[in-house]
Amino acid sequence: MPPLMKLTFLGTKGCIEAQTDEHRMHTSTLVTYRGSSIRIDCGEDWLGRCGETWQQALFVTHCHRDHALGLKDGVSDPVYAPPEAWGEMADWPIGDRRTIEHREPVTIGAITVESFPVQHSTSCPAVGFRISAGVVTVFYAPDVVYIQDREAALMGCKVYIGDGATIDGNFVRRQKDTGELIGHTPVRTQLTWCRKLGVPRMIVTHCGDQIVSGGADAVRKIEEYAAERDVEVQVAIDGMEVVLR
Repeated sequence: MPPLMKLTFLGTKGCIEAQTDEHRMHTSTLVTYRGSSIRIDCGEDWLGRCGETWQQALFVTHCHRDHALGLKDGVSDPVYAPPEAWGEMADWPIGDRRTIEHREPVTIGAITVESFPVQHSTSCPAVGFRISAGVVTVFYAPDVVYIQDREAALMGCKVYIGDGATIDGNFVRRQKDTGELIGHTPVRTQLTWCRKLGVPRMIVTHCGDQIVSGGADAVRKIEEYAAERDVEVQVAIDGMEVVLR
């Protein structure tokens, strides 16, 4: 049997007040494969706790507090972040700072990570990560309006791990001074991306009020949208493990 990629969803909650036992901690995910391990994002809920899991490196999608503020007191692991995030984290006591440039792969042991710019915030630019290990490739975008070069980002992915801030509400708005779109694209639309580009499965994380407070009814609504698009879907909960082959 070939080695397996494992995803551990350490936290699955967005920047909201609501929480449940299933969605308690800010979104953070551990990826392991053949003795290699990386962690993506470490938000404010994780302050003082980023070292509770073993990882060879931490990757930051952007510097909003629910994705990066857990690193404010420093961390011993190497931290990879886009240039814009390092500007926000300039005064934080992080000893091993590494910049990840768009579309330039970084290899950590047996795991390769490639950064793609995504539209989400003009004040805090974000990226998504295309992660490959063995025969498995996934794309991880916890905060997203749209993915730049979406076809290249998602092509050949077995799983898309996307933004659960809203299931079908309008959380996208236009920045007054620049006209750029900011916010969060609904799960319903992200499922359509998967259908169009042949990604067979979506895992929803970074869950907002509609999912966290909606419980089983919210999950059923997502499953209905997924069935209409012939995409398998799963809503991540804290501590959930997914093995991919």
